[in-house]
Amino acid sequence: MSAVLKGIRVLEVSNFVSGPWTCQMLAEYGAEVIKIENPDGGDPFRSFSPDRYSASFRAHNFHKKSVTLNLSTEKGAKVFRELAKRADVIVENFRPGVMDKLGLGWKQLSQENPRLIYCSITGFGPTGPYVRRPAYDTVIQAISGLLGQFLSPEKPRIAGPNVADSVTALNAVSGVLAALYERSQTGRGVRVDVPMLDSVVAFSTNSVAQFFATGKTPSPYQRPSQSQCFVFRCADDKMISIHMSAPQKFWEALLKTIGRPELAKDPRFETNPLRIKNFETLGEVLAPSFLPKPRKEWEQALEQNDVPYAPVNDYQELIDDPQVREGKMFIEVPHPTMGSQKCQSRPVSLHGSREFTAAAPPLLGEHTDGILREIGLSPAEIDELRTAKAI
Repeated sequence: MSAVLKGIRVLEVSNFVSGPWTCQMLAEYGAEVIKIENPDGGDPFRSFSPDRYSASFRAHNFHKKSVTLNLSTEKGAKVFRELAKRADVIVENFRPGVMDKLGLGWKQLSQENPRLIYCSITGFGPTGPYVRRPAYDTVIQAISGLLGQFLSPEKPRIAGPNVADSVTALNAVSGVLAALYERSQTGRGVRVDVPMLDSVVAFSTNSVAQFFATGKTPSPYQRPSQSQCFVFRCADDKMISIHMSAPQKFWEALLKTIGRPELAKDPRFETNPLRIKNFETLGEVLAPSFLPKPRKEWEQALEQNDVPYAPVNDYQELIDDPQVREGKMFIEVPHPTMGSQKCQSRPVSLHGSREFTAAAPPLLGEHTDGILREIGLSPAEIDELRTAKAI
C-alpha cells in the first residue's frame, strides 16, 4: 500500500546527484525509473571505481533500471522518443538548451505525449545572465550565501556533504509530485523547472530573514549562539553536542549535570540574552568540565537531567545506534551478480510502513534489451542499434 507511485514510469536523463537522487526517491514511492545512460561509460559517477559501480554511483541509483542510449545519434534519439511516449515523467539535469538541441526538449516531447511531466534541474534556471554557466554543488552554495554560513572567517575551507545538490533533489521531488496531482485533475502534463540556486536560497530562510531584519549578513556563529549550540570533547577524545535553545530549564539542567551551579549567578551568563552575547566565552568556560569523563558517562548524565544532547557519531556509530536500528534506516538488497548491497531505507512511512520494493543499483545497460523489447523492437533491430552504437 505504500507504493503510491506504482504504475508511474520515469525516464531519468541525469548524472551525478540532483537528478539521480530525485529519481531514486520517486522509485522509493513505487515509480518505475529507467535511467538512460550513454553507452560510453554511463553516469560519470560510475567511473569513480574501475568496475563502474562506485559508492558515489550506488548512493543515488538504487531501485532503477539502466538502459544505454546514445542520444546524440538519430537512432538513439528516436528510441528515446518512443520511450517518452510511454512515460509519465522525464527528469533531466543538463544545461538549458541541451535537450532541445537533441530534439528531446519539453516542447517537442509534450506534443507527442500531452500527459508528460518534464522536470528540468539546472544550476541557474532557464533564463538569466548565468544560464550557460556550469554549476556544481559548491558553486551554488557559494553564490547562494549558504557557503559563507559554514566557513571559518579565520581559515576558510570547504567541508561537508553536497547540500545544494540534495536540497535541489528534494525540491524536484516536490515539484514532480505536485505536477502529478495537477495532471490527475486536468489530464495534462506540465514542465517543472528546478534551479539549484533558487532551491538553496529558499532553503536558507532563517539567514535571509535575519538579513532583511538587520541589513547584515549573519556570521557563521550567529545561529549557534542564538540557539546555544556547543560541541565538547570528552576524556576518551570523543565529542558530544548540546543544543539548549532558549528555555531556562535546559541551562539549569546542564549546570546541574556538570556540577557548576555557580555559573547561574555569573553576571556574564545569568540570562539567555547574556549567554548569547557571551557565547564564545561561555563555550570556553564549559569545555573543561567535559574533559574528566568519557562520552558515554556524559550521555547518561545529560539524559538523566533532560538536557538536549547527542553524540557526534561517525557512520559506524550511526549504524549501531539503537534508535537508527529501531527505525530500520539501513537495509540490504540483493544483486544477481554482485551479492547484496546496503542502502538507506525510505525515511517516510505510509500506512505505518516504510517498506517498498528495493533493488540494487543497475549495472550499465543491464535492462537495455528488455526495455527495448517492451516498446516493440525485435532482437534483430536491437542488434542493429548496437552495431550503430546507438545503444
